[in-house]
Amino acid sequence: MGRRRGMMSRALKEELAKDLGFYDTVKDKGWGGITTRDAGNMVKRAIQIAEENLRKQGN
Repeated sequence: MGRRRGMMSRALKEELAKDLGFYDTVKDKGWGGITTRDAGNMVKRAIQIAEENLRKQGN
């Protein structure tokens, strides 16, 4: 099974990296330079945002 790519837009990933404080690492070393913890936190935050948006749509 191949890796799925492109689930989050580049702009969203960059915004999340800025909010979570590791965007400088992304600029310097690319996405491969971030820690597993940072990647996990980014995914967790993206899920939170998606859930908030779904709740807003439901009301």
